[in-house]
Amino acid sequence: MFNRLAAGLLAGASLAAFAAPSVEAGTTRPVRWNTGGAVWTTTSRDFRAFFVDGEINDRALEAGINGSGWTAEEIREGMTKTYEVDIVGVSRFLYSDDGEAFLDDQTKSYFPYWQKKKTATVALRSAIIADAVDGSISSAGIMKELPVDFRLADNGVTDGSQNVCAPDKVSGDQATSLLSWYVFLPACVQANSALPEPAAAEPYVAPAQPLW
Repeated sequence: MFNRLAAGLLAGASLAAFAAPSVEAGTTRPVRWNTGGAVWTTTSRDFRAFFVDGEINDRALEAGINGSGWTAEEIREGMTKTYEVDIVGVSRFLYSDDGEAFLDDQTKSYFPYWQKKKTATVALRSAIIADAVDGSISSAGIMKELPVDFRLADNGVTDGSQNVCAPDKVSGDQATSLLSWYVFLPACVQANSALPEPAAAEPYVAPAQPLW
């Protein structure tokens, strides 16, 4: 049976399993836009300025927003919106067979820069669980917890498109762009990790009093 200690241990195991001497844990380069032989990097500082003040100081981020299918303000609002979750439910889902399939689907073209798809599910899972420890998640929070650099690859290995997890709510670029994917990711995790409501307690009925 899952409990909060077990969930914490799972989160730690996920992070530890991804550790490797060739990468730096706790990346400051969450998005490296990889097209052909060119790599454009948007840093954590660039994203933070955008989230806090709406400033766009990076050309790659500006291009990502322009190709997202949403306005800059819609992306900013969507990526900073928080969703309440239970760490037990999040851990249970992400370590289940369905969760593994979800993580694999959600890292179609966005995955660790060095290890690529080999460690994609572990890395994304560790970021989501780390952000969920306080009982809430957001796109910005998940991005902040990425353990290594991630790339959006459009270089022949993949086509650069992401599988946005709410296909019925998007169209055009919204259905495939990285920033649109980020906007919907925490909501999908929340929906898939909800714990069942506890059964209602049976009403107390006093025993019948004997007539003698």
